[in-house]
Amino acid sequence: MSLPTEELKLEIVNAATGKPLGAKASPSADGALVVRDFPDDGPRPERWQFTPVPPAKGGPPAAEQEQAYVIRNATGGKVLDNPATADRGVRQGDAAAGRKSQQWHLVPVPGEPGLYFIEGLADGSVLDLGEPGEADTRVVLSAHDENAASQRWRLVPTEPERSSDAVLRWAPLSHWNGRRSWRLDYSTALRPTTDATPSFSDMLLVLEAFGSDERAGGWKSEGAAGSPGQPSWWAGPGARFLVGTTSEGRHDIVGLRPAKGAVAATGRGDGTFVEEERVLVAPVPSPNPADLWTFADITGDGRADAIVLAADGVRVSLQGEDGKFAPAGGEVVLKSFGHGKAAGGWLAEKHPRFLVDTTGDGRVDIVGCHDDGVRVSLQDEKGKFAPLAEEPVLRAFGHGEKAGGWLVDEHPRFLVDTTGDGRVDIVGCHANGVWVSLQDEEGVFADPLYVMDEFGVDQGWTSVAEHPRFLLRTTTDKAADLVGFGPRGVVVSRGRGDGTFEPARLVLNDFGQAQGWTGKKHLRFLADLTGDGNQDIVGFGDEGVWVSHGRGDGRFDRAQLVCRGFGYNENAGGWRVDRHPRFLADVTGDGRVDIVGFGGPGVYVARNLFRRFRTR
Repeated sequence: MSLPTEELKLEIVNAATGKPLGAKASPSADGALVVRDFPDDGPRPERWQFTPVPPAKGGPPAAEQEQAYVIRNATGGKVLDNPATADRGVRQGDAAAGRKSQQWHLVPVPGEPGLYFIEGLADGSVLDLGEPGEADTRVVLSAHDENAASQRWRLVPTEPERSSDAVLRWAPLSHWNGRRSWRLDYSTALRPTTDATPSFSDMLLVLEAFGSDERAGGWKSEGAAGSPGQPSWWAGPGARFLVGTTSEGRHDIVGLRPAKGAVAATGRGDGTFVEEERVLVAPVPSPNPADLWTFADITGDGRADAIVLAADGVRVSLQGEDGKFAPAGGEVVLKSFGHGKAAGGWLAEKHPRFLVDTTGDGRVDIVGCHDDGVRVSLQDEKGKFAPLAEEPVLRAFGHGEKAGGWLVDEHPRFLVDTTGDGRVDIVGCHANGVWVSLQDEEGVFADPLYVMDEFGVDQGWTSVAEHPRFLLRTTTDKAADLVGFGPRGVVVSRGRGDGTFEPARLVLNDFGQAQGWTGKKHLRFLADLTGDGNQDIVGFGDEGVWVSHGRGDGRFDRAQLVCRGFGYNENAGGWRVDRHPRFLADVTGDGRVDIVGFGGPGVYVARNLFRRFRTR
């Protein structure tokens, strides 16, 4: 279960009563602790911060020690204390360095995501409830009882702290004689702050095409679709995305038309696009709605090639120096990984497929998770892909029960180098948590190792769409970290560089289900928006685009509203996840990541203005 970082402020709520923990008297004074109701029109429940206690010197390695915390009242600074009195009452008092009576373990309740026993380091007793009073119930220490609901506590993040400015509007003002005038008034809308880091321009309609409206082409995604940077990014008919088709870094708009193949609008390199639509890649013979497309450089020449998972296997159209793709319809390079029976019967809803350099030789290979496990086709020096072996390279991470019963919509899988040896490993988030299979020098994948009970369905991560997860570097070291948008907010588990991860931490009370973010309404990404090498969180929320700047240590700053557009609310554009794809890419050629969205009337762009604000 994800533990909170010390910056977060949380309510501690008793699971049996639903009442939050607080001081019986003043939050700033020494005294007994109770749980009680807080009326809507009264003071808000008290908030608490969890400060990690440094590992004990001379003991086991830090990774093997159970993390202890000092639990501090965010209002008055007092800390939870076990005074060891006869009545076993828990109190708050002044902090004292090293005092074990003020140190606590958070012990997850098995099978109950988000619930904890709060265990004292001094004697192993846990927070419990005493006899109810007239208005409150005293908090006491009791022997641990795994069946006692009164000993279970939920950590509830408080409202997220965000930065934005109010917007003025003209409001009607009626008079006694029936005449009407207008005055300036605050609206319910928000606008970006001028010192947002980074900030973006207003969104501008740059091309009246590739939109969901009929006048803009009536585009609609009909097949599987994903976002670049997410696991197994492949797109079906009707999808629109951006492709860096040249080694110069220019991005073109690409859309998939069943009868035409991939059509494109050439980018001018200044954030605008040529209005004329051209056929970029001809369709495969007998195109099928189940065909999946992606663009990737598989030859190492810096130019994106077109790859199609077709009925008869993997088809590839290489891009030449003149920018043209050949052959028309693609060449079948591997009679596998396709949705036809002869190509293995691979289905998008069951079998994720990846393009990745698995060996570190600079050549892209093809990896897929079928019913019976992991299948790999290596690319040789001549650009040929090896036929699949009769047996999978690993009987795990597959859809079938004997291979783990992995589901595409619930269990994300990643192929990332977690050890720094140049070879990719397999990392998956199953129902019970995170599993890792390391690849050795011979290219053999080891049996999966269970490394963490987090990021899984059993911990409240219900689906890939609802709770996106990423495996990438968030710190200055080379190890990849797990980052996810969980039920309570942003969770990070830092990689140790050996295929294992540190305990998951709740680092930001935002962008999560508890703060109103949902996969049906909102998109969330990670990208370096400022050029400092740190990953930032980008969320397309109700009011517009929110950004939390990465600190470079696995933590993130409070969210700032950086663009009043591309949002779910009507006054932010009325953007919908199922109709309006949005991307982060440098379309102006200035080295900064911009926002590109495919709305109803066409293509919108908001330019990244970060450097302009920094130099003011």
